Amino acid sequence: MNKTALITGASSGIGMEMATVFAAQKQNLILVARNASKLNEIAADLSAKFGIKVNVFAIDLSEPNAAQKVYDYCSKQQLHIDYLVNNAGFGDFGFFAESNLEKQLQMINLNITTLTQLTHLFLPAMIKNKCGKILNVASTAAFQPGPLMSVYYATKAYVLHFSEAIANELESTGVTVTALCPGATESGFQKAADLEESKLVKGKKLPSSAEVAAYGYKAMMQGKKVAIHGFMNAIMANSIRFTPRNLVVKMVRMIQDK
Repeated sequence: MNKTALITGASSGIGMEMATVFAAQKQNLILVARNASKLNEIAADLSAKFGIKVNVFAIDLSEPNAAQKVYDYCSKQQLHIDYLVNNAGFGDFGFFAESNLEKQLQMINLNITTLTQLTHLFLPAMIKNKCGKILNVASTAAFQPGPLMSVYYATKAYVLHFSEAIANELESTGVTVTALCPGATESGFQKAADLEESKLVKGKKLPSSAEVAAYGYKAMMQGKKVAIHGFMNAIMANSIRFTPRNLVVKMVRMIQDK
């Protein structure tokens, strides 16, 4: 019997590519994002190409209690979740004091609250069945503070630490949790975050969403706790622990500035 993966933020970028990777392995899918027409388009394509069942649930996951609605939908449809991919998230670029507070709070709700709630809702059944895998998409941003993207970096630090902690708690259960930490990726994220003029990405050849998705899928299946995509990203993320914190913050500011 085919297993089923629930993927959030599945209408574009890493989430869409993750859906393709799972589909190629004959896994059924539940695709969740805001854009219903795009989700239906992806669902029809993957279903026809790989002969799998694809369910679509369109919802704004930054809204309060959206995770419960996703869970209720799956329960009503009697959909058993074997793999949970918490990929949905967004960022924002600029000085915090000048930012739109509502956008920052929506970011916290999506990147942290919804991810936490979805994990809490679907995890008990995985533990009961002694089988299941969760992939939480963090970022290399999780390893240090991020001036000009302060809230985003902080949310990804939460995702990393939360994932590592529960991965430890679940060690004898048959369930694994993986924190995927990509660096800057060609995914549409930069445009949405107003990051295109930042030195972090401007003029640079970035890894594709497909590359990151393939890497994340493999790490998830291997049960890795933390998966940092890219050799240089791994070196930078791990070297930070040996660098004075005030210097780290200054370096990130220099790299991110326009």
